[in-house]
Amino acid sequence: MNIGLAYKSLTERDFAVLRAIEEYSSRYEYVPLELIEKRTRIIEEHLTLILSKLSKLKMVKKESIAGYKSYRLTYLGHDMLALNGLVRKNVLEALGDKIGVGKESEIYIGLAPGGVKVAVKFLRIGRTSFRRTKILRTWVEEPHTSWYKQARIAAEREFKALKELSLQRALVPTPFGYDRHVVVTEYVEGVELYRRPTLENPEEVFWKAIDTLRIAYQDVGIVHSDLSEYNIIVRVDDQTPLIIDWPQYVYRDHPSSMDLLRRDVEYLVKFFNKVYRVDIQIEDALKKILG
Repeated sequence: MNIGLAYKSLTERDFAVLRAIEEYSSRYEYVPLELIEKRTRIIEEHLTLILSKLSKLKMVKKESIAGYKSYRLTYLGHDMLALNGLVRKNVLEALGDKIGVGKESEIYIGLAPGGVKVAVKFLRIGRTSFRRTKILRTWVEEPHTSWYKQARIAAEREFKALKELSLQRALVPTPFGYDRHVVVTEYVEGVELYRRPTLENPEEVFWKAIDTLRIAYQDVGIVHSDLSEYNIIVRVDDQTPLIIDWPQYVYRDHPSSMDLLRRDVEYLVKFFNKVYRVDIQIEDALKKILG
């Protein structure tokens, strides 16, 4: 079901039930019906109807454990709670169509209050390669961190990075807010760099991207650590490059920060030299960032 349509089908009592299941999820894989009833104060007869509706909408999954009816949230159930949180915070008013799919995210177009067009990013960390994501991410500290907790941490990190970078006038999408595993940013009318858009001055675009890495390193104290042509969007109107996808950043004092910074720069230099036939040296770019 379309996420926007699914959201519109829910009532406040539906959300109360979803929130109750979420609240107990840290203690139970499947939350017993009696606990949901206790938390929501909805009588069992009505509660059963609500849970049946949520189950049909694939927002909860039912299981009978030792003869007791129990429930857990699905991806879609978590999505509904995040959207409801963003609406309550006055960050988001409407959700439209899906406009992009990354290896660990889905992007939708949305509207913020005042009719402002925004991008709504649902983090899907670890959904397809759960074990590997924990190996690659230094910020996943606990050995059994769930995919959903990973996604929530990633959303918080991305919002924090974008907010601090925006304050320093770095070329990144302006963040509007976040809730749980969903981040809302300005909508960028542009083309991803991997699509190889025609650039009037590719060297200028390159050095603008490098300047954002310089601001990130010197003024914010972070390194992107996963930069490639897939994380840069070039605005259609003025060909300004905006760097996206920041949840995996590392701090400047991280023992691997210099290796990761060099890798980011190498990817970018090799792409521009190959695709746009420029002649940029990796060391020159690194010097620009390091000052």
